[in-house]
Amino acid sequence: MFTLRHARLAGFTAVAVAAAALFGAYGPVSAQDGKDTTKTKKEAQPVGKKVKSKIKVTVPAEDAELKIEGKETKTPDKTPAVREFETPEILAGEFYEYTFEATWRPNNYTVLTRTKTVEFKGGDDVAADLTKEDPKHPDKAKIRWVPTPEDVVAEMMKLAAVKEGDVVYEPGPGDGRVLIAGVKAGAKKAVGIEIDGMKVTEAKDNVKKAGLEKQITVIEGDALRDPSMKARDYSEATVVFLYMGNEFNNLLRPILQSQLKPGTRIVSHRFILGDWMPDRSITVMGADGDEYRLHLWIVKDAKKPKE
Repeated sequence: MFTLRHARLAGFTAVAVAAAALFGAYGPVSAQDGKDTTKTKKEAQPVGKKVKSKIKVTVPAEDAELKIEGKETKTPDKTPAVREFETPEILAGEFYEYTFEATWRPNNYTVLTRTKTVEFKGGDDVAADLTKEDPKHPDKAKIRWVPTPEDVVAEMMKLAAVKEGDVVYEPGPGDGRVLIAGVKAGAKKAVGIEIDGMKVTEAKDNVKKAGLEKQITVIEGDALRDPSMKARDYSEATVVFLYMGNEFNNLLRPILQSQLKPGTRIVSHRFILGDWMPDRSITVMGADGDEYRLHLWIVKDAKKPKE
């Protein structure tokens, strides 16, 4: 059992402050035809009467970890994709708001986190569908850094045709090797956004060793969102390098498409950008004897993100 203490003025004149506890799960049920029934009306209850609300949460993956108001919940053995809870007694007709957070791992190098906030009246049944991203709470992604061999980095520079005056950006630069290679290839400036503090320190040390501190900046933070939760600004870039995974690329893609200037080159090691087809793809043989797939996109025009 855990306690929720949460009240917000979220479009309402007032939201009741509740000391709410979620009890153990009910027996498993099936999803309701894939529909997000965030507010399911029941027969009206007298205002002020103590009632309970049933909560059904559909998660994006069966092994997803689910938190409600920051508190961990247990994954049921049966139908783990649909999880049910019940609030304690709350006041009928009063407005409440709960935040649900699902974390899952689509592969061994990517961790995705999705958040959804649901408003409901005491006594109403509630369904929170976390199988789709909530535009109000963009998904977060954390990628385990895997180094690209130096000789393959050199091929990425060639494919991007890095030249004097370019501005290189890279989300998740790890130890900074791609940023350093970009400046050595002619770029006047390089910027990396790295979420791992230890990697930030390592990258800055390598930049210092290379004597490129004036040209290269490594920012600690989310490569998708800045501290104000606005989309990270890539508009200055003339070249973007990626080695982040398909899931992350899909989250980054609308940002790049809306911000990058025509002529900007994007080069990705291995991974693609959804159905945005690359202008060129090549396979290079590494010094280690392995083959590496590289993709190039050249931005034609900026696309405004869908509302």
